[in-house]
Amino acid sequence: MSPEKKTEKLSYEAARDELMQVVNSLETGGATLEQSLLLWERGEVLAGICQEWLDGARAKLDSIRPTS
Repeated sequence: MSPEKKTEKLSYEAARDELMQVVNSLETGGATLEQSLLLWERGEVLAGICQEWLDGARAKLDSIRPTS
């Protein structure tokens, strides 16, 4: 799987699930060095997507939270 795979429309859940698969593949081993590097790069992209979703959710919550 290439890190360049289209990701802009991934939901949080889809990105999280794929990230878990990537982590599992890396932990299991058996991949070549090149495959492992590609998995790592894909994991970085997926982690960034998850973080963007979480940051967006936090911003929405902060914007509707009453101020004291």
